[in-house]
Amino acid sequence: MMRVVIADDEEKVCLLIQKLVDWTAMDMEIVGVAHNGLEALELIETRRPDLMITDIRMPGCDGIELIRRARQLDPALEFIIVSGYRHFEYAQSALKYGAGDYLLKPIKKDELTATLEKMHGRWLRRTEQLSREEQMRLRLQSDLDRLRSGMFGDLLSGVRLPDGLEAFNRAYRYHMEPGNFQIFGVKVDCDEAIFSAGGFDVVEEKVAQIFRAALEGRCTEFELCFQGSRAWGVLNYRPDDAPAVRRSLRAALDELLVQRSFVAGEFTLGIGGAQPSPAGLAASLDEARAALDQRLVEGTGRLLTAPEGGGCPAAAALAAEFGRSMQTALELLNPMMALEAIEAMRAGLENAGGYTGGELLRLTAEACGTWYLLARNLQYDVPGGDTLRERFARRADLCASADDVWCCLRGMLSEAMQVLSEQKRQADTRPIRTAKQYIQEHYADPLTLEWVSNIVGFSGSYFSSLFKKETGQNFLEYLSEVRMNRAKELLRETNLSVAEVCVRVGYSDLKYFTKSFKKATGLKPGEFRKLYS
Repeated sequence: MMRVVIADDEEKVCLLIQKLVDWTAMDMEIVGVAHNGLEALELIETRRPDLMITDIRMPGCDGIELIRRARQLDPALEFIIVSGYRHFEYAQSALKYGAGDYLLKPIKKDELTATLEKMHGRWLRRTEQLSREEQMRLRLQSDLDRLRSGMFGDLLSGVRLPDGLEAFNRAYRYHMEPGNFQIFGVKVDCDEAIFSAGGFDVVEEKVAQIFRAALEGRCTEFELCFQGSRAWGVLNYRPDDAPAVRRSLRAALDELLVQRSFVAGEFTLGIGGAQPSPAGLAASLDEARAALDQRLVEGTGRLLTAPEGGGCPAAAALAAEFGRSMQTALELLNPMMALEAIEAMRAGLENAGGYTGGELLRLTAEACGTWYLLARNLQYDVPGGDTLRERFARRADLCASADDVWCCLRGMLSEAMQVLSEQKRQADTRPIRTAKQYIQEHYADPLTLEWVSNIVGFSGSYFSSLFKKETGQNFLEYLSEVRMNRAKELLRETNLSVAEVCVRVGYSDLKYFTKSFKKATGLKPGEFRKLYS
């Protein structure tokens, strides 16, 4: 049997969890109950559970620390996190640390049962305790799921679906009937970090659980597939059931919005139009995509349909003006001018009005591409520039509003401009570094500003100005500093006469050397030697 520990500082919650389900029938055994984090850790060590159901906030050791320390004791231990709405930040962290699932208070019997069944199935697979019949059933189900999800793969990649209902059902193992055929999408806008450590897997499972519960009884056929931060669903139902199906979609979204306590982000539901045959699913998908993009304009947390109308006719002119302004910004390597070009494009789009979320994404992605082409034409070396547009699109895809998209664009192009500015600075200072190295190696020679500027390939006046800007000293001050430092070393470490030291550090006039040395150190060379040798 699967061994379970329950941990919650509220005794009534622990009792509720114990009473809600038939643990023996589920092939599970409660081996311990804890009321604080330290007791829970002790039970993990002594009772070696396979699953822990724990409150996210407990005295002694909170849920996050409990997961971390428990994983050190038993890396295979699974967790179900129980949370109230006010603890959403802790709950989100729990997902990042690898909690297998979560439950919101007040705990419901059906949700607890479904979650326990899922965790029990994982345990059986991990411990290889599945019967031969169950292994065969899972393999067949996996093959069936692969065929059914293959429809989404073809649809999303633009492959034409089989003609006719019979051919469609045969190709993808569906059992669709004449009626309405429709695509919907669920968009999750959240921080990129939630995708790591398996955190988004839990979100996917919740989305699937909620929409299956809401729609499978309403539809002849229903299937769901995940693509990044989107879930795509296909529906087949009788035309007379269209109002009920829409209500079910709305109810599923409402239930999903409750789950925001576990996801630092937003949910949006976009639906395509109902089509009379599977051949129309591609058109329905396009509409569902456009509907989800529209969240950037109309807001998240809504059920959206594809926008009507032709969009914003000013978009092309705004893109062209952006290109001209950004050309100047890049020529001058002026980050403020680059930001002004972005703001001008944004203001122009908002003043024109009527734009769609899809247009916003295309315009801003095109701006990234334009920036890279202009930079390349100006012979700038842009590390990763060929993927700039792709990286922007990936980040923008997780934005929940138009403001977020513009902020993302400003951030990426500002960062890129900083890279170019640093390259320019490095290019400008490289000759100065060369000059300083030359001075360090030839300080004993009769060096002049003109001689060293010729070495690095600059005119004397430009070299003098750049040297002062980069070092804070003029050429003669730096040369004198190098010579004096070497003179001090020779006076401390050798028995050379002051006259010999004078010559070795590049001076031909002993009187001038002595005067310069005293000015630099406050001491004459002989006095310095007596004091420091």
